[in-house]
Amino acid sequence: MDKYELFNKNTQAIIHGFQADAIQRMLDFDFVCKRSTPSVAAVVRASQEGAMEYHKVFWGSKEIVIPIYKTLDLAVKKHPNADVLINFSSFRSAFPTSKEALETDTIRTIVIIAEGVPERQSRELIEIAEKRKKIIIGPATVGGLLAGAFKIANTAGTIDNIIKSKLYRPGSVGFVSKSGGMSNEMYFMIAQNSDGIYEGIAVGGDRYPGSTLVDHILRFEANPRVKMIVCLGEVGGRDEYAIVDAIKVGKVKKPLVMWVTGTCSKIFPAGVQFGHAGAMAGTDMETADAKNKALAHVGVIVPQSFDDFGDRIRETFERLKSEGRIEPIEEFTPPELPMDFNKALAKGLVRRPTDVVTTISNETGDVLTYNGVPIDKIIREDLSIGYVIGHLWFKKELPLFAQKYIEIVLKLTADHGPAVSGAHNAIVAVRAGKDLMSSLASGILTIGPRFGGAISDAAKYFKDAHDSGKTPQEFIDYMKDVIGINIPGIGHRVKSVQNPDVRVELLKEFVRNNFPNHPYLDYALEVEKLTTVKRNNLILNVDGCIGICFLDLMENLDLTLEEKQDILDTEMLNGLFVLGRSIGMMGHIFDQKRQRADLYRQPWDEILYTTK
Repeated sequence: MDKYELFNKNTQAIIHGFQADAIQRMLDFDFVCKRSTPSVAAVVRASQEGAMEYHKVFWGSKEIVIPIYKTLDLAVKKHPNADVLINFSSFRSAFPTSKEALETDTIRTIVIIAEGVPERQSRELIEIAEKRKKIIIGPATVGGLLAGAFKIANTAGTIDNIIKSKLYRPGSVGFVSKSGGMSNEMYFMIAQNSDGIYEGIAVGGDRYPGSTLVDHILRFEANPRVKMIVCLGEVGGRDEYAIVDAIKVGKVKKPLVMWVTGTCSKIFPAGVQFGHAGAMAGTDMETADAKNKALAHVGVIVPQSFDDFGDRIRETFERLKSEGRIEPIEEFTPPELPMDFNKALAKGLVRRPTDVVTTISNETGDVLTYNGVPIDKIIREDLSIGYVIGHLWFKKELPLFAQKYIEIVLKLTADHGPAVSGAHNAIVAVRAGKDLMSSLASGILTIGPRFGGAISDAAKYFKDAHDSGKTPQEFIDYMKDVIGINIPGIGHRVKSVQNPDVRVELLKEFVRNNFPNHPYLDYALEVEKLTTVKRNNLILNVDGCIGICFLDLMENLDLTLEEKQDILDTEMLNGLFVLGRSIGMMGHIFDQKRQRADLYRQPWDEILYTTK
């Protein structure tokens, strides 16, 4: 690459500071320019945990990944061909990160996006760059571009503006400005009045830019591909006089069309600053009028106002063209950039099948809703957990007796001591040093046919018996002779007719007093009368009572037969047990953590060893 060139079609950059939109815009520019390789080689993000990660981006319609490194040192070692650093560090950290880049061997051009970098630090960076023969663009810049080859970050705006300004292929005009915002407008103006930009640079608006207007004009002068130069200066500072001096000594010979903005500053009070830190005239020489006059005096093509800037550009371009000094540009139609999916979706241009269907909640609006009910209504009106479960499980507002029943079940099933398998497993796991989620999962995974599963099985078998018209005795005989198992929900190790389970008594009392109808409970109690004749502990236990009363709950909810079966098939009964028992399991986990309990080991005297 010639010394007057900063970029070419193979230039790659390292981005310091993660900026997803800027990265994608650079790659979109690459795509419409028909580059063969991405212009972003890597990203440096000091805040990440690991040494290296990956960022997924689009290359046209395909996806590729860009590596992200924790340090610049690692990034430059992995990507020695990347000779540009685009520094998005804040003004507080722009100095050390830029200094580190200047001191590397492979980085040749540093772009400092941040504005407000202390002037002393800017001057120090400039001194290092001069010693090491490197170029700084900025601070306080949007960067620049080489048309058809390389674009810095957000330079030139949207892809639509890039296409309209013909930046996807090189023209004949070298452009330099202090203002990044005005650069976008100038790119379009130049494209309308010539064959377009060859290279455009915004040096930045700080008082001490890393490179000046004249630095880049001299590069354009040396570049045979640049046939004419356009420059936009501004009120304040004396950078424009360096251009005057360069012309006087013959360093700049190519046609230069230039305007210094801020001619209206004379009608404002002294000391008014126009945008940038450097845009404030301290003396008469720093006014826009004085600069425009001095430029015109040495032969620069200075328009009468910004309004006829484009006319002067067109006149100059046409003259060079008629003189045969500008050859026709090889035009092509740039590839059409695929529209981002979200934008296309918002415009109604695509139909994409959804991956998941949900009918119970929606978090996409201003307020989260449960089955259409706003969460703030649930909280402000102090609606119950039974109300919430009704909407999220049954997809309807349950009557108060149903809400209350669900809450009673959750309370009754919350815990049954540390000895049952779920609590025991949770305790063993937490004492082994496992976290809350792992310990809870260990306990929940024991729920099944022998623990908790009796709720679901009791509902299934009692429903089949009742609905098929079996008498209680026929049901007992059927379970013994045909199915060959004990009746789920019947029997207790400790409780009996003489020593009833208070939990069952509470459930029966609530259902009888609050449910309009309870045919399944009545049927189960008739079965109990027969089973307890054989043995007094063959009573309706709490699991069975919960499942059977749940059948009565459905009978009172105006559900179709199909809806009732759906509820049973979706394991809602197991869900009630899991939800309730998780409360107790977590209690045991917290209890063991508070005690700082040691690793659990099964006592030897509880194990029968039969080995020799």
